[in-house]
Amino acid sequence: MNKYRDGKLNPMILMVILMVAMRFMRGGISDPLEWFIDKLLLLPGIIIGLSIHEFGHAIVSTKLGDPTPKAQGRVTLNPLAHIDPMGMLALFFAGFGWGVPVQINPSYYKHRRRDEALVAVAGVTMNLVIVVLTTIILRFIVHLAPNGLLLSTTGGVILEILENIIVINIVLMFFNLLPVPPLDGFNIITQIFNLSKYQWYGPLYRNGFMILILLIVFNITGFILNPLVSGVFKICYSFILG
Repeated sequence: MNKYRDGKLNPMILMVILMVAMRFMRGGISDPLEWFIDKLLLLPGIIIGLSIHEFGHAIVSTKLGDPTPKAQGRVTLNPLAHIDPMGMLALFFAGFGWGVPVQINPSYYKHRRRDEALVAVAGVTMNLVIVVLTTIILRFIVHLAPNGLLLSTTGGVILEILENIIVINIVLMFFNLLPVPPLDGFNIITQIFNLSKYQWYGPLYRNGFMILILLIVFNITGFILNPLVSGVFKICYSFILG
């Protein structure tokens, strides 16, 4: 049986520690209470984004004939089946995160490479769906809700939570599309170009975590992701206000 993303996630703990350390080196937290409230408002987006992402992998693999996700209780929207505590903390502190990897058995697929690619793309597709749906909901709220509600504390909290859901799912979508093992993007290009046939594939995959750590520490991921996330969010906000 193969894991959708084989290899343990423990090395990702190092990423979280490094990102937290870098945050404090850059000035730390000036207002702990404000910081805590801001992070609390991220929770719905984090839970929804990670859960829906992993559910996408599970449901598509199941539809393609693999009984493994269902047998392991992963074909569900229940966050308890999908949330990884360290992945959640990473999204809090580092701006990226992950859920509990969905296990699959590709031997059940009729067209192995195609179906593995479909499973890989399913997670980010679900994040995109959440972005679109939340953007539409936010547009209706902005245009139809009474001004008094929008200007109230409750209205402000609702708007911020919905904005966070949009941003977090955009981040998850683009981060997971990076062509670096063990992310979805790497699995997609692996299946498209049949990269596993090359001798360098194994060593590259085994060292994928360390490569990812270096890309994050040297802010290469930020250099790539920030303009993409910002650009898509601006498109969403233009639609919301339009």
